[in-house]
Amino acid sequence: MTAEFKIALAGNPNSGKTTLFNALTGSRQHVGNYPGVTVEKKEGVYRLEDKKINIVDLPGTYSLTAYSEEEVVARDFLIFEKPQVIVNIIDAANLERNLYLTTQFFELGIPVIIALNMIDAARERGIEIKEDRLAEFLGVPVVPIIARTGFGTLKLMEETVRLAAKKKEWKPKPISYGEDIDSVLLDLEERIGAENFLTSTYPGRWVAIKYLENDQQILDRGRKENADLSAELEKKVEIVSRHLHETMETYPEAMVADHRYGYIKGILQKGVITHKYDKDRLYTSDRIDQVLTNRFLGPLVMGLVLFGLYTFTFTYSELPVSWLESLFGQLSLAIDKILPDGQVKSLIIAGIIDGVGGVLGFVPLIMFMFFGIAILEDSGYLARVAFMLDRIFRVFGLNGSSVMAYILSGGIAGGCAVPGVMATRTLRSPKERMATLLTAPFMNCGAKLPVLALFIGAFFSEHKARYMFFFTILSWTVALVVAKLLRVTVLQGESTPFVLELPPYRFPTLKGLFIHTWEKTWQYIKKAGTVILGISIIIWAMMTYPGLPAGEREKYAMQRQEVAAAFPAPAADRSGMTDPETTAERASRLLAIDRAEARSALCYSAAGRIGTALESVSFLAGFDWRTNIALLGGVAAKEVILSTLGTAYSLGGDNLEEDGSLAEILATDPDWNPVKALSVLLFISYYAPCFVTVICITREAGSWKWGAFSMVFNTVFAFVLAVLVYQIGSLFC
Repeated sequence: MTAEFKIALAGNPNSGKTTLFNALTGSRQHVGNYPGVTVEKKEGVYRLEDKKINIVDLPGTYSLTAYSEEEVVARDFLIFEKPQVIVNIIDAANLERNLYLTTQFFELGIPVIIALNMIDAARERGIEIKEDRLAEFLGVPVVPIIARTGFGTLKLMEETVRLAAKKKEWKPKPISYGEDIDSVLLDLEERIGAENFLTSTYPGRWVAIKYLENDQQILDRGRKENADLSAELEKKVEIVSRHLHETMETYPEAMVADHRYGYIKGILQKGVITHKYDKDRLYTSDRIDQVLTNRFLGPLVMGLVLFGLYTFTFTYSELPVSWLESLFGQLSLAIDKILPDGQVKSLIIAGIIDGVGGVLGFVPLIMFMFFGIAILEDSGYLARVAFMLDRIFRVFGLNGSSVMAYILSGGIAGGCAVPGVMATRTLRSPKERMATLLTAPFMNCGAKLPVLALFIGAFFSEHKARYMFFFTILSWTVALVVAKLLRVTVLQGESTPFVLELPPYRFPTLKGLFIHTWEKTWQYIKKAGTVILGISIIIWAMMTYPGLPAGEREKYAMQRQEVAAAFPAPAADRSGMTDPETTAERASRLLAIDRAEARSALCYSAAGRIGTALESVSFLAGFDWRTNIALLGGVAAKEVILSTLGTAYSLGGDNLEEDGSLAEILATDPDWNPVKALSVLLFISYYAPCFVTVICITREAGSWKWGAFSMVFNTVFAFVLAVLVYQIGSLFC
């Protein structure tokens, strides 16, 4: 019989937790979101002989106090899901700081095993750790590992299974926080235990600590369960807080943190850790940073890195993209030959293949882009980008904390505005947070990436990487300018300081890179096969019905009869040959009628009428009615712009003569030119965020007014920008 265990991986950001998770679970993992929040949830399976180990990768966190969503998610999982063991991944080169989270696991009482990761990097720095002494003083198993190479991971899992099989009860480990805190802590613990206050869920001593730390989530739950007792406990905390402030100018939460670090230092000073070299010695990462984060060289290198990423992406994805375009083209031709003319055939070809196929055709480009970004992220370079941009962001009323929100939203290309907006929770200043979450959607998210690639490939094919780089820099510039505008008007306030820990540079593993790349690419494919498919079918219906009036259909039927009379089907002569000129002229005129009828039918459709009505204003930016339809669909999801354009041009008869990609159709359309393409791209880049992002902004801002503001303000701003570019550009073309 197979034994089954549930364990959790937890640790600080940049401790190698995700690397270990990927190494253990490989392809046996899936990614989702925790219920009710958008924090990523990763689960996987590891098998050890006849034992199945279900592993949950918790969000990286420095603490279990509810200061951020990640901390709340990690804590709630431990308390409510109760894994048998928590594997605490610790960066061996930063032992003291990483053990701070460990002390909070002790306070909670959960069985812990410590994975002392990156032991090789610690030794290179001259740091020697006696893991047996550390295990003795902490009272938990300690296993040295190198997650990147797999060293020690088998022993780690063997120890984890051994600990899990013991089925140890949760037993909080008391830590002294000083006489003042300990005395009130005992008092709180007694009252909590006597009343069984929250003890059905949490350990009593732990609840008392959270009251001392002013943990808002626990305070809220306590007030709901027993408002009178909660008020009594809060009064006791208030008394000790006032006393500590008057005597030592500190507060209980600071005292608790200080004594946690004191507990850690006391252990490390007992011969656990020794330094072979001077602590102030410059290591390899520090030497690299002297160049890559240099005030002058750093931004130049960053620009070259981004340009190299785009060059790599467009160069190596061009061939597989063309293969996929050809594949979908051949599929359309095959369906065209098999099925009889009618609505079913139109739905499959125009609605599904030309719609969804236009999105899926860019999967190779998306894959290459995500692979490049994974290298930058796993190597530690993205943290340097945030560090370098802090001084620039301060000029615009933000700080380096906003950089990661922008990057997650697609600041390099390929992200998503939803996690970018969620990432603003780490910003301390409410005004900076609002300015960041309102401007994060200006970044080139993964949904905009194929749209950018389509238009750049169609109209600026000789300089694809340059234009992609230009649109990236432009998105940052526009976001910062708008943020500054908000900060000097509706969101006035001082900027807050920015503190960031720079992780050491690491060589990414191929396995980790492939897993990261596949995760993001698969999410894109799933979205195309579900959300985009559904929207494409709806838009196809809107572009198909109610169809041409009977009088219009008769008009085109009469035109075909006139062509048939003027150019009768030529009969073969005695040699079996037909007149080629007559045949070509007849086919050409019939094709023109077919196209005219298809365009007329599209104009009469529900979507066509909406697009035509908007043309009375959109013509200022060069948008025709078909573009208007696509832009309306883009409010649901930006990828829909591609599928809608593909469907519109398919139903409009623009690909009746020969098979061709949407980029080729647009490039040869006389109604399109580089100026119009640039105008459309600018509008797409900055107009209303997708519907899911708007909901996220509304929830994060706490008011639907900010969600509505982002839709209206962004759209007006984008339209004005598009009009200026189109009108000025048209003067020179």
